[in-house]
Amino acid sequence: MRRNDVALIDTVGNKKILKEFIVFKDLMRIILFVVIFMVLLQACKNSGEYAKVTHDPLLYSKTVKKLNDIVLENNFPPMIAARNYAYANIAAYEVIAAGDKSYPSLAGQIHGLTTIPKPVAPNKVDFPFAALLSFCKVGNAVTFPEGSMDVYVNELKKKAKDAGMPSDIFEGSVSYASLVADSIMSWSKKDNYAKIRSSSKFTVTNEDGRWIPTPPMYAQAVEPHWMEVRTLVLDSCSQFKPVRPPKYDPKNISSTFYNAMMLVKKAVDSLTPEQKHMADFWDDNSFKLNVNGHVMYATKKFSPGGHWMNIVGIIAANKKSDFNTTVSAYAQTSIALFDAFISCWDEKFRSNYIRPETAINKYVDPEWQPYIQTPPFPEYTSGHAVISAAAAEVMTHYFGDNINYTDTSELEFGIPSRSFESVRAAANEAGMSRVFGGIHFKHSCEVGRDMGIKVGELVLQRLKMKDLKKGFLAKN
Repeated sequence: MRRNDVALIDTVGNKKILKEFIVFKDLMRIILFVVIFMVLLQACKNSGEYAKVTHDPLLYSKTVKKLNDIVLENNFPPMIAARNYAYANIAAYEVIAAGDKSYPSLAGQIHGLTTIPKPVAPNKVDFPFAALLSFCKVGNAVTFPEGSMDVYVNELKKKAKDAGMPSDIFEGSVSYASLVADSIMSWSKKDNYAKIRSSSKFTVTNEDGRWIPTPPMYAQAVEPHWMEVRTLVLDSCSQFKPVRPPKYDPKNISSTFYNAMMLVKKAVDSLTPEQKHMADFWDDNSFKLNVNGHVMYATKKFSPGGHWMNIVGIIAANKKSDFNTTVSAYAQTSIALFDAFISCWDEKFRSNYIRPETAINKYVDPEWQPYIQTPPFPEYTSGHAVISAAAAEVMTHYFGDNINYTDTSELEFGIPSRSFESVRAAANEAGMSRVFGGIHFKHSCEVGRDMGIKVGELVLQRLKMKDLKKGFLAKN
């Protein structure tokens, strides 16, 4: 082969190699660009995109609802349910208070809570995410069976990771949530709840005018020692001790008692569809025993406190409240519910007052039945009236007085929604619904409402949940 031919081949080969090199180089540039783009995209995502998920106030409401469902499934009595909500929401509140200086800690403001641990590295904590986890850990501890919220907690963690939360912030949030939850649980164990688990049962006497078990369950009195549980804000369980109920005088047609008894009977005997709807809507019987011949079965609904937790979520969403405001509203409302139950139970087992059903059956009509099932504890005062009024005072403070809203809480139980012009109007209806249900005297609902208002006002007066100098939570 001639030298010129060899040179030609070399030149062609070199050009081919050079061309392939250029293509390879361009490919590497593209790959590098893609890698850099993905890194920048992830960095952008990590810089705060996950907050759109973890800082969503609707996610907090969904988390409270999850605990509400567990409480319902496991048939917690209403006052124990209120304890569950209070401690879990307080844990969440303490987390956001650690991350937002405009929210003062409740340490030193509620009985027995002295200190809450602070985060070692605040910049490594996503406080809303930690608040969710802290709520769940306390919720897990105060309910049963153990670990009821574990699956949901894993879902929350997956949401955070999928949304791009950096591993150091994820770990820091999980760690701080656990620290606060442990602190709240340690404090909660000193509230006498464990002690009264072994207290004596309530003794039913044959004294006329006193409470006795009612059909169809004829159950023992529920939590007769609840007034011994440590209050959160009230100075004592009897701080707002109401006036004495009317004298039991069922045979005297001129007596206050007789007229109150007949008012209940006549109301139930002539219920309108609207009044039936009110009674059903606010029934909130966590365990109703249905009897059909020889067949007996139970149906469950939210407890009264659980119903009001739902209402907080509905109105917070309507008002587009931010995450911290939503948590604070839940926490303070649940504190009011907690103390309201203690105040009410103190009076119930002091007066030990007879239920309308018992009196009407004995002196008017032995076959008469209330429209809804009478719960197993004394009549005076109405628990619905007390706790609803207390909750309404706190919620009015947060969200305003004239707020039209529709309560959809009972749809899952097949009960149509009801609309209200304010939470106070809803609370008034909740109390009076017990007369239409046939389980309370009207004066019990009226006095109970006044008790609840006093509890709610005291909770608002004593608890500073936000620095007012920096603007209140809800100005609407």
